Amino acid sequence: MPLKRTALFEIHQRAGARLVDFGCWEMPVQYDSIVEEHLNVRRSVGIFDISHMGEVTVNGPGAKDFLNRVLTNDISKLFPGQGQYTIMCNEQGGAIDDLYAYRTAAQDYLLVINASRIDDDMAWLESQLESAGGADVTMKNESDTLSAVAIQGPNSPPLLDLLFPGPSIVETFADRPSDLQKNDLGTFLFGSSEIRVSRTGYTGEDGFELIAPNELIVPLWEKALAMGADFGLKPIGLGARDTLRTEMCYPLYGHELNTDTTPIEAGIGFFVALDKGNFNGRDTLASQKADGPGRKLAAFKMTGKSAPPRPHYAVHADGKKIGETTSGTVSPSMNVGIGLAHVPAEYAKVEQEIEIEIRNRRYPAVVVRKPIYKKLA
Repeated sequence: MPLKRTALFEIHQRAGARLVDFGCWEMPVQYDSIVEEHLNVRRSVGIFDISHMGEVTVNGPGAKDFLNRVLTNDISKLFPGQGQYTIMCNEQGGAIDDLYAYRTAAQDYLLVINASRIDDDMAWLESQLESAGGADVTMKNESDTLSAVAIQGPNSPPLLDLLFPGPSIVETFADRPSDLQKNDLGTFLFGSSEIRVSRTGYTGEDGFELIAPNELIVPLWEKALAMGADFGLKPIGLGARDTLRTEMCYPLYGHELNTDTTPIEAGIGFFVALDKGNFNGRDTLASQKADGPGRKLAAFKMTGKSAPPRPHYAVHADGKKIGETTSGTVSPSMNVGIGLAHVPAEYAKVEQEIEIEIRNRRYPAVVVRKPIYKKLA
């Protein structure tokens, strides 16, 4: 099966990006050095193509109650123009996907889901809706008609204000994008066209994610690069996106999260609202919150010289294998090997000494507090 391509594919080709298979999409992993791209986001600002992500609209009188049954966070707390990070779980508490849910109007919601999970998410949502008897809800997969970019880094607010000089016309009252609060969603004019802008990201830096019809994403990208030159804006590939999120300990579906891993085990229990009533997986998640999970997601740093840790490397302690890494890299911000690993809860304590098996040799590491990278004030 041929790889899918975003509307920005030819832009990436002309820019000389190295293109790779990412979840059946041909995506730019890097344009320049991954380290330089990473540091450009930390110090300045970068633009990412995230058009492979999926978008699903959920509308109707029953939308709020339906989403509260299939997602872990409390949708009822959202006002129009607000969003929240949340997890879609199966009945056993395993993560089907992690996503952002936005309330766009009184009875309307937008879900932004992982590219690799679009088909599975839609099948699950449709089965849940069918079992609920329809529940006065309509759903539509908008993934094929919408594209998205992320503009991330400390220089992103003034750049966004230049790119969208007028106020939000829908959802949130904001005179300019920089007035959006974290997780807010607004709709701003790009010429005469409407672009949705959220103050969200996957890097640990201040930033925004922009959702637009496919036909607008190329002119939006090109105008952002032209206007962003004075702010240090550069295109950033998925390689740096991964190192940025790993430094922050943000989960990546298929690595830290899967259908056999709960949000509690993955260290994102904060986004599980046990007090909102019943929802998929609640019993398991409540038990894990009360008693503690048997395994946890630990963050670690290498403490000696070694090759970079990578996913699926064995983790050892007390002379035995105790788990496996889920993500690993060399931190461009700190120039040290870092990673995440699922280990028994008793080995997930800060300062626990562990060993990572790299190329048939074991190298020392230590469990550290999350996030691994902490930005200096």
